[in-house]
Amino acid sequence: MAQKPGLPTGTRDLSPAEVAKRNYIMSVMRHHFECFGYQPIETPSFENASTLMGKYGEEGDRLIFKILNSGNYFYDKNRVELPESLDALLSNSAETITLEQRIELNRFTAKISDKALRYDLTVPFARYVVMNQNALAFPFKRYQMQPVWRADKPQKGRYREFYQCDADVVGSTSLWQEVELVQLYDAVFAELGLNGVTIKINNRKILSGIAEVIGASDKLIDFTVALDKLDKIGEDGVKKEMLEKGISEAALTLVQPLFSFTGSTTEKLTQLEQLLAQSEEGMKGVEELRFITEQVLQLGLQQAQLDLDVTLARGLNYYTGAIFEVAAPAGVKMGSIGGGGRYDDLTGIFGLKNVSGVGISFGLDRIYLVLEELGLFPETITSAPKLLFFNNGPEQAVAAMQAVTALRKAGVRTELYPDAAKLDKQFKFAEKRGIPYVVRGIEGNVYSVKNIASGEVLTIDLEQLKTL
Repeated sequence: MAQKPGLPTGTRDLSPAEVAKRNYIMSVMRHHFECFGYQPIETPSFENASTLMGKYGEEGDRLIFKILNSGNYFYDKNRVELPESLDALLSNSAETITLEQRIELNRFTAKISDKALRYDLTVPFARYVVMNQNALAFPFKRYQMQPVWRADKPQKGRYREFYQCDADVVGSTSLWQEVELVQLYDAVFAELGLNGVTIKINNRKILSGIAEVIGASDKLIDFTVALDKLDKIGEDGVKKEMLEKGISEAALTLVQPLFSFTGSTTEKLTQLEQLLAQSEEGMKGVEELRFITEQVLQLGLQQAQLDLDVTLARGLNYYTGAIFEVAAPAGVKMGSIGGGGRYDDLTGIFGLKNVSGVGISFGLDRIYLVLEELGLFPETITSAPKLLFFNNGPEQAVAAMQAVTALRKAGVRTELYPDAAKLDKQFKFAEKRGIPYVVRGIEGNVYSVKNIASGEVLTIDLEQLKTL
């Protein structure tokens, strides 16, 4: 019996039209990446599990896809033996997992799986920099457009396999890099015609300062992870999670102003100065934000809006300075379409200390959905040929193929229908493929061409065919 085909949850096939649209977005990004001086690199789809684990926080670690080692791991008892304490757990008969079982499970997992699919492109990039440090010229600016994998719950614009398009620079602490990255976001979205995006900005030093002021410095990660969920679970949900993590009611009272910050960027910075006056770390974050926002506003943006959002936290452990997140235009129901930030010592986890970096990521799949919803893809985007030559038998096919060859050399997308089929079948093929012109017949150097959309019939030569 034939097997019914299917796809893993959170993945999807892409049609030729969808690939063409995706390539269009990536070509715009690639143009601006290179215009800003970023160089392309690629890294493997999977890394050593030790490279990835522990770099994204507890929540991130749970979303990493681990790869089962190849070989006879379940047949050679001398290599791997399942601990008896895990029998109930792995057979789903245990309702809870004890600390001892978790430790045993981690040990067992390490024996059968020492590789994992990459969760993002930033940690592999840090690993790349450390391994290639002697060959690189610092500051090193790179862009990378490759798929990543996360065992997340699929929803609109969120898949388990998706592309990230990143731009990072390492080896410089200059805040001009942050200014440039805001400009890069603006340049890409402007060319895509995506007007009205909001580039939200914050600083992890400000979040650290707030945690210090409210007496919750030891709960900084719990504080920022909860705060980062404000747009998903609301103010009450964030407060509930903070209380569950051990942050006191008194601390929540002190942090209340965060939920109602209003005014211009300058006014928000003034409010932050008042709130963080007793925190050296927090005041440093305010100074960094003031420099970035003032320079961006002075230089000007083509269409994007820059907004200081003090609740923006992003739950990744490695951000240490500026944090970015891009929101789609108002009226479009979509999560963030980009994000990033400064990470002062990410390469330190691999032994290369004091190398600061900052980078941003574009959410390709979400940008695609937004452009589709707003009808912003150019009508000319297609992977289909411009011309289809009908096959009217052996002699005509030879003449047609000669013309096809000449047109292809001139850069015109052209096909010959391979079989001498009925004309109606060849017409339907052209219509289904979205091919705008068909060459119905050839006499010498004269071609009978039909515009499928209008029905107009032209009699032209080869040079005129090239300009259709």
